[in-house]
Amino acid sequence: MEQKKKIILFDFDGVITDSFSIAFEINKIIDPSITTESDFQKLFDGNINDWAKDSSLGDEEIKRINEEFFAKYIPQMKKVKMIPGMKEVITKLGKLYTLIIISSTITSPIRDFLKRNNILLYFDDIVGSNVIHTNKTKRIKMVFGKYGVGAKDCVFITDTLGDMREAASVGIQSIGVSWGFQGKENLIKGNPFCIADKPQDLLSIVFEYFDKR
Repeated sequence: MEQKKKIILFDFDGVITDSFSIAFEINKIIDPSITTESDFQKLFDGNINDWAKDSSLGDEEIKRINEEFFAKYIPQMKKVKMIPGMKEVITKLGKLYTLIIISSTITSPIRDFLKRNNILLYFDDIVGSNVIHTNKTKRIKMVFGKYGVGAKDCVFITDTLGDMREAASVGIQSIGVSWGFQGKENLIKGNPFCIADKPQDLLSIVFEYFDKR
């Protein structure tokens, strides 16, 4: 089926899994400057992994902090639930499209979560932040080369303005979701194709998006 050639890039945290609270609490421990949810949410206006770009921290210290985050995050992920309705949406989309996760989380806990929730089989690839580069643009370009596609063949489903900006830099338009890490008013700044208010909306939005391509 021709549709199978089309690729849906999924963000993970906030879109598929309800992990905002654990990510926020862990970041408060690691970075005392983050005291409110708003402080944390602002980090996602860009790539979350750029948090230390303008700091005086050395590479080894940045690496240590990132490792500390995931050492706390991975055990907590075993308690986190999937966004209600996403399993059914992923099951339906996975039969029609190539599904790939592009996430700021490393690959292993994502794979474990998908396997635990019986949806791993619907994803052709999981491209975590430990693959190639933390920059999502570089990883999207890797997908282009690996799957022999271009921007017109892809769409990014995400809950952050930062993701939309990175996707747009390589010509990909995004579909926002309002139940994730950032609210609708922030997502609108990324000029998304549409913003879904509930998981079931994604089906008709994706179909409409690729019908126009």
